[in-house]
Amino acid sequence: MSASTGTVGAPGAAPPAAPEAPAPRPLPGGSPGTARALRRRTLRRNRRHVSLGVVLLSLHQVAEALVPVAIGLTIDLAVVTGDVTALAYCVAGTVLLFTVLAFAYRTGARFTLRAIENEAHLLRVEAARRALDPRGERSGLRAGEVLSVATSDAEQAAVYVRAWSGGIAFTVAIVVTTVALLAVDVPLGLGVLVGVPLLMLLLRVPAAHITRRSEAKQATAAGATALATDLVTGLRVLMGIGARHNAALRYRSASVRALEASVGAAASSGVYRGLVTAASAVFLACVAGAAGWMALEGRLTVGELVIVIGLAQFLAEPVQGLGMVGQLFATARASADRLVRLLNAPDAVTPGDRSPREGDGNALVELAGVSHRTLADVDLRLAPGEFVGVLTTDPRDAEALLELLSGRADPEGTRGSVTVGGVPVRELDLDALRAAVLVEEHGSALFEGTLRSNLVTGPGTDEERLLDALRAASAEDLVLGHPDGLDRPVSDQAANLSGGQRQRVALARALAADPPVLVLHDPTTAVDAVTEEAIARGVAAARSGRAAPGATLVVAASPALLSRADRVVVLVDGRVRSTGTHARLVEEDRHYGEAVLR
Repeated sequence: MSASTGTVGAPGAAPPAAPEAPAPRPLPGGSPGTARALRRRTLRRNRRHVSLGVVLLSLHQVAEALVPVAIGLTIDLAVVTGDVTALAYCVAGTVLLFTVLAFAYRTGARFTLRAIENEAHLLRVEAARRALDPRGERSGLRAGEVLSVATSDAEQAAVYVRAWSGGIAFTVAIVVTTVALLAVDVPLGLGVLVGVPLLMLLLRVPAAHITRRSEAKQATAAGATALATDLVTGLRVLMGIGARHNAALRYRSASVRALEASVGAAASSGVYRGLVTAASAVFLACVAGAAGWMALEGRLTVGELVIVIGLAQFLAEPVQGLGMVGQLFATARASADRLVRLLNAPDAVTPGDRSPREGDGNALVELAGVSHRTLADVDLRLAPGEFVGVLTTDPRDAEALLELLSGRADPEGTRGSVTVGGVPVRELDLDALRAAVLVEEHGSALFEGTLRSNLVTGPGTDEERLLDALRAASAEDLVLGHPDGLDRPVSDQAANLSGGQRQRVALARALAADPPVLVLHDPTTAVDAVTEEAIARGVAAARSGRAAPGATLVVAASPALLSRADRVVVLVDGRVRSTGTHARLVEEDRHYGEAVLR
């Protein structure tokens, strides 16, 4: 639905001043081109917190690696020799080491978490901004999938910060451990230096499988979310036509697929964790066995043996941690791919920067030889002050016409000329187009709040104007029959209003906006014949009573509305078959009479 927050004056009238909305503040880092660029940008725009987190977490790993070294030195320098002074120094050094260890971890984890949460917030805002961009997007994602990308995938992609910080910290731990082992025994240290990279290289094979499973999990979960969103939105309709059971079966099937994908991803993750743990245990057993043999040979002292065994035991943490980092990278990569698909999706429309011309006799809206989707060589002209009806025998023709008038039509698939105020639609600024032409589609949405909040379309909308619009839409009973009046509550998706009430409130909102060109699509399908007649009378009066002459186009099969049109255009198979007044068409066109008289 195209919403209007102001109006552009009709030809010959000056447009009213309207406050400009502040431009959204650009997000730091610029827009990513690829998933890899998105991950690089994540580190770049959180570099301060990431750097501090990496330094402190690395310091924590160094301190942990030095714990067995401190214990071994204490044994050799103080316990074996019985030197009390050396023992005091060793104890003080160990206390200082544990203090640094605790402080570094706590503070480093805080900086890292700050970077993760900040990046997740920025990604959520960026995804929401792209989804809400008035130009639209052609990512091919459904509403529920977009919601999943903007929430779950944004959080998962931000985990790249944790993977990167943890990866560096664990690498530092392995380097420090290797250096310490080299200081104790060179062949032992070289064995660790060669063994760890080889172990990580072997673990890359299952990591690629986890990436594919993570992508499938996120995709099926997003599909289930999209289906749930659609079903909840249309729940009343499903209950009305007795299709609730079939809808439940569809969702159950989608949920089962999502469950199977999640179980598959969890199974792959579990196998990966098991492989990391088993490989680490075997590797460390080899290191410990070699150190024990050296001690028996007299090549290592008791303290050095403690150092080697302690370092070998400590080495399990960074080695397993690096394995888990691979899993985090795989998950973040899958989510980054989905985010980039949304963020880099092409615009649904590419607006220009012009405004409608005024005062030169142009038609407010004119279609000349237009072909789009099911429409073929359509000519249609809306002059100031006109009330024009359009009858379509194919709903697709109505949808195509609304796309053209709202500026959502893809220029690549459109031939002919569509102008507003004498300016081609594709050259119009989007705000100027939507201020000049308001398309109130059949499936209009109301929002949780009050009647007033759903009717107000701009800062200049006063209460009397809202009441006039409600009267014109034959919806004044919603105010007069309720103690809260215009502040009557409206629940989520307007579930506390009937279908006819929702339709009339949406129509009143369009009338309150008072645009120069108002396009209505089936505005009376949910009301009875008496109310339909009252609405037709009210709409015609409201639009003819504008200070500046505007135009109204109604796409409908309602005889009450079409009878008040200055002329009716009949579209059959996407082409204009006939044009005339409602009365003349009823007399001369049998098919027209059968379509509208019921």
